[in-house]
Amino acid sequence: MAAARRLSLRWITPAVYIVLLLIPIYWLASMSLKTNTETLSGFSLWPLKPTLANYAVIFSDPAWYMGYVNSLIYVGMNTVISVAVALPAAYAFSRYRFLGDRHLFFWLLTNRMAPPAVFALPFFQLYSAFHLIDTHIAVALAHCLFNVPLAVWILEGFMSGVPREIDETAALDGYGFWRFFLRIFMPMIASGIGVTAFFCFMFSWVELLLARTLTTVNAKPITAVMTRTVSASGLDWGVLAAAGVLTIIPGALVIWFVRNHIARGFALGRV
Repeated sequence: MAAARRLSLRWITPAVYIVLLLIPIYWLASMSLKTNTETLSGFSLWPLKPTLANYAVIFSDPAWYMGYVNSLIYVGMNTVISVAVALPAAYAFSRYRFLGDRHLFFWLLTNRMAPPAVFALPFFQLYSAFHLIDTHIAVALAHCLFNVPLAVWILEGFMSGVPREIDETAALDGYGFWRFFLRIFMPMIASGIGVTAFFCFMFSWVELLLARTLTTVNAKPITAVMTRTVSASGLDWGVLAAAGVLTIIPGALVIWFVRNHIARGFALGRV
C-alpha cells in the first residue's frame, strides 16, 4: 500500500508541474483562435467560434512573416559564429595555462552579466559608421557579445572532462591539430556542442533590445514586429497571440532535433 502511494505521488507531482507549465501555452493558443471581441467579452476556457483569421493576417502580410525570416537568418548566423569561435577558445582554456587565463575567462563571463542596454548605443554608433545598420550580420555579431562567452563557458566544461592523454595519443599517431580536433575531439564533445548551439539559438531568438535598435525595416525581427500591434482600437490580441504561438515553434523544433544532446549535456556538462 505504501509502495503504491509513493508510486502515485511520483507520477502526480511531475504531471501537475507539466500541466501548470502548459497552461500559459494553451491560453495563448486559445486566444490565437479567438476574435478580439470574444477575447474581451468575457472568460471562456476554449474558443466559442474558432477562427484562423489571425494566422491568415500573419501569413498574408510581409511585415509579419518576414519578421520570422529575418529572425531565423540572424539567429542562425549567430549560432554558427558563436560555436565556431568558442570551440578553439574553449579548447585553449581547457588545455593550456597562460598568464591571466583565469582573469580572461572571468572577463568573458562579465560580458554575459552586463545588460544589453549598456551596449546598445556603442553598437549603434559603431555599426552606423560601417553602414551595417538594418542588416542581419549586425544583429548576429551584436549577439555574439553574450553568446560567445556563454558558449566558451559551456564547452570548456565538456572539454575539461576529456582526458589529455587522448590529445597526446593522437599526436603520437601522426594527427595534425585540426585533423585531430575535427575528426576525434569534436565527436567526443558532440553533446556539449548540441547544448551550446541550443542556448545560443534561444538567447539570440528572444533578445529584443539590440535587435530592435540595430534594425529598421529590412532586417526587423519578429520580436520587434510584435510590439507594433497597437491600433486606434487598441491591441490586436488575436494576431499577437497567433504570432506568439508561431514564435514558440522554432525553439520547439530546435529542442526536438538536439534533444538527445541536451539530455546528455545536462547530465555530463557544465549546464
